Amino acid sequence: MMKKIIFFLLLIPFWADAQEQNIQNFIVKESLSKNGKLAVVAVDSLENTNETINGNYMFTINGFSQALQFHDGIAVTNQKIESSTFVFFSHKNQQTSKGRLFYIYKSDSGLSPFAISGLMFLIIPAIVLGIAYMFKKVIMTAIALAIVFFLFNHSQGLDLSKIFESIFSSLKNLIG
Repeated sequence: MMKKIIFFLLLIPFWADAQEQNIQNFIVKESLSKNGKLAVVAVDSLENTNETINGNYMFTINGFSQALQFHDGIAVTNQKIESSTFVFFSHKNQQTSKGRLFYIYKSDSGLSPFAISGLMFLIIPAIVLGIAYMFKKVIMTAIALAIVFFLFNHSQGLDLSKIFESIFSSLKNLIG
């Protein structure tokens, strides 16, 4: 009877649910040793360090898979950053995948990582296209007005050579 009780007591740890350690979110900072390497910090939803994360976790850094060794929620990458660059970090859990793009600015005082939102890749081209579209409208309007101006003035005896003479004359008067 005692052997059965001891046997069941020994099986209890196997029946208990182990809490999985998953990295749900992370940030990138310069390593505390200021050696030109980056530190990946596992954080919670409030961006506080998740100190329960320990062990090896697979990350993809600019397309290369690398196992990062986490201690109390912090891991240091193997590669040293030699100059300012863009770095894309990606980590895949069993449930979710998280990827973040950072611009790493290297200066004499160290590394400064700046997170870049993926929405910027939609917003910036949209702004550029909007400006180009507005510029196109302005150019088209200016061309249309110039054509109307030349047609109207040509029928009234004003030709292109007189317009240029008037422009040069105005510039000479402005300068001297």
